[in-house]
Amino acid sequence: MHLLNRRRLLKNFTLGAAGLWVPGALAEALLLTPKQTEGPFYPVDLPLDTDNDLIVLNDGLTPALGEITHLTGKVTDAKGEPIRNAMVEIWQVDHHGVYLHKGSDSSDKRDKNFQGFGRFLTGSTGEYYFRTIKPVKYPGRTPHIHVAVKMKGREKWTTQCYIKGEKQNDTDGVLRGIKDEKQRASVIVDFLPLPGVKTGELAARFDIVMGFTPAA
Repeated sequence: MHLLNRRRLLKNFTLGAAGLWVPGALAEALLLTPKQTEGPFYPVDLPLDTDNDLIVLNDGLTPALGEITHLTGKVTDAKGEPIRNAMVEIWQVDHHGVYLHKGSDSSDKRDKNFQGFGRFLTGSTGEYYFRTIKPVKYPGRTPHIHVAVKMKGREKWTTQCYIKGEKQNDTDGVLRGIKDEKQRASVIVDFLPLPGVKTGELAARFDIVMGFTPAA
């Protein structure tokens, strides 16, 4: 398994290039994250490896194709209180635009080294972290990452994360379906070069604000 260390996450990415959690940004950060469709490609059969490193499968030596991206963020309520022990899931197409799902187009071209799905349990500050790839286009859709949050006693909550500056965002029906401009902007994030890394890896921060208070 390749569960990446939470202490290393906090050290390397709390002040990362993709964003900074500071009091001055609190008002904007507390805008509720809009719920979006799960879509038809949530994996029917989960991979044997479901950790938060989607680049390498189990003890494999060959990494997945694509631009390595460190996706991080916090799950909080509308008051900024962290939601701990929430299971965050992501799933997305591989470098060839193919989902893990059997019904995905061009499934015969799927990158067998890309996990396609991952999970992370939030800690005391509500943080999560994944190592994945920068999303690419899927027929009819702008590049995106599906994100779900699961908590005991509540229904699964799903949204999607998009790339800032991607031209196809303007014509994507699912993204444009978010009518509130500020909420739409909240799911579009920067994918920026990771400071001090010469291998071309990227960092993206996607904070999720839920519309309820976490249980005590």
